[in-house]
Amino acid sequence: MFDVKKLNDVIEGYKKRFPLQWKEENFKWEAIKWFKDNWDIEAEDFHSMFMKATEKTYSILVSAGNFPRKMIDVFSSEEPETVREMFRVLYDESRDLSERFLYFQNQAEELRTKYNDGTWKNHYQRDNVLSVYLWLRYPDKYYIYKYSVVRAFTKAIGNDFIPTKGDGINNVIQSKIFHDEVKEYIKDNSELNELLNTSLDEMKYSDPERVTLVLDIELYVARHFVEENSWGPVGYSPNITVDKWRELLEDKEVFTKDSFKVLKRILDNGGIASCTELSNKYGETKNYYNTNVSSLGKRIYEKIGCPLCNEPDCKYWTIPFVGRKAEKNREGSYAWKLREELKEALLKVDMSDVSLYSVKDEVHVDATLEEYTKEDFLSEVFVDKDKYKDLVNLLKNKKNIILQGAPGVGKTYAAKRLAYSLIGKKDDSKIEFIQFHQNYSYEDFIMGYKPTANGFELRKGVFYKFCKKAEADPDNNYYFIIDEINRGNMSKIFGELLMLIEKDYRGSENALKLAYSDEAFAVPKNLYIIGMMNTADRSLAMIDYALRRRFSFVNIEPGFSSEGFKKYQESLNNDTFDTLINKVMELNRYIANDSSLGSGFCIGHSYFCNQNECTDEWMSSVISYDIIPTLEEYWFDNKSEVDKWFNELTGVIND
Repeated sequence: MFDVKKLNDVIEGYKKRFPLQWKEENFKWEAIKWFKDNWDIEAEDFHSMFMKATEKTYSILVSAGNFPRKMIDVFSSEEPETVREMFRVLYDESRDLSERFLYFQNQAEELRTKYNDGTWKNHYQRDNVLSVYLWLRYPDKYYIYKYSVVRAFTKAIGNDFIPTKGDGINNVIQSKIFHDEVKEYIKDNSELNELLNTSLDEMKYSDPERVTLVLDIELYVARHFVEENSWGPVGYSPNITVDKWRELLEDKEVFTKDSFKVLKRILDNGGIASCTELSNKYGETKNYYNTNVSSLGKRIYEKIGCPLCNEPDCKYWTIPFVGRKAEKNREGSYAWKLREELKEALLKVDMSDVSLYSVKDEVHVDATLEEYTKEDFLSEVFVDKDKYKDLVNLLKNKKNIILQGAPGVGKTYAAKRLAYSLIGKKDDSKIEFIQFHQNYSYEDFIMGYKPTANGFELRKGVFYKFCKKAEADPDNNYYFIIDEINRGNMSKIFGELLMLIEKDYRGSENALKLAYSDEAFAVPKNLYIIGMMNTADRSLAMIDYALRRRFSFVNIEPGFSSEGFKKYQESLNNDTFDTLINKVMELNRYIANDSSLGSGFCIGHSYFCNQNECTDEWMSSVISYDIIPTLEEYWFDNKSEVDKWFNELTGVIND
């Protein structure tokens, strides 16, 4: 049973959001009506009938990396009678539900195996998909089952039943019992009934048992309720409608030029931003944003006299925004989010003449650079304290290190933040970043003749200029970062200066004359080189001995077990994500034990980082477009291995 008070809180939130929710989700009621009008199990052309009957399901039967409707499209075009029988059995209410699911899925797998064109890794007819088919056919009895959505709902209203990952058909059965309890509670809610009844039309299913209404409330909880209740101030609303916001946006006394600059930048940043983020990304000082947001709220209040928040320090800014403490992976300490009604109104405003970035002459430079400490590094890079200590000591003693590891372990990210932590601030003026490639040359790196309109001129390269910059500022350390360092020909790129990067040959006393000039040149003692290389790059089996001798090599491994990643994982608070990470760690153990691969080929954690919101669509895209292509390279001659892990990984999301 659920907590009635918690469910009532959910219902109140749903009613407030209903206009926006209906705009996004009313297609579900239309999908049922369309299906009922077009479904005919005895149709002569079963394939065409199925495709027509399900054409209004849209995202319900297709999502990133998940294509159940498309597979039935293919199966029924090849063997319509087999698929007809699959649905006949699924819709046979005299049979046990587990038996029906198992039959459908076994038949789907046989068809996949029989007609596989080499790209079909999965038939996609999982339990949640079969629950959709049942809901379409019997919309007064069955509910769509989606693990992450059901789990969010049950937890939000304090229900005894919480689905368990991997429990398949039992989850479907138990969630139906739970949904029925909620349905019985809301069926007599007059306000909900009025909201739905006044929105339905002849193109939509009437939903007499309110089954789909329950599903919509559940989806609201999963997508919005938890998020809404993490933003404050809780319980306060300025009570400004979308139409009223549109009216205010046209009032130039309320929404000034600076107001639109701030709003456009927040909107461009995804609708959520901190002052620090805005300042670093778009220009202006942090105080510029604080002042403008507060002033905007005050002008709105003076114009329309809307309700004010009574909590300390949130009198005016809470009119256009909600806020909360910034996540660990977000710059700054506090984040704003545009109120949904304002955001909807703002999206209809032409802001093409509003500058996204501040014009150079208008920028109010914040002279204080953001501090960056060892603790900041450990919270962002996801390595342990001992590894950080080793990195610092090696770099100080050797002056040249290479971070090596598989793609996705965050080598580039770590290199820059290692430099920040040693500088003590996020000072990019003391960092230079380049990437080597096979055609990179001494002329690009040190100096050389380059063609001009009138012939050739001697130009200085990036390393030469950065060395001179460091030499002119001996009291501070400078960091030269080279990505893909093993892809360049070190002897060709450094030339006669290769020796000078060694610790014992630094400084003016070891200067050498440059090949293109008589100038005596030295690598300063306050310059440190950080290189990166991929251990999974099969095309670069041998490492230049000159590279080996002059650099210390540090292995950067997947950071899933680090304290920083665990904190990040906790901040997302997503059970599906937790299960997926466990599955990736299992995959990494398998890769490490593969004699043809090894630990240098493990999947890195960075594919899963820097998310404020963890959605099934995002996780599916990471699997389909990052992880699987990598595995296809690893096991290019073993397709069954790739298919196995594709099914294992996607099965976590589509359970």
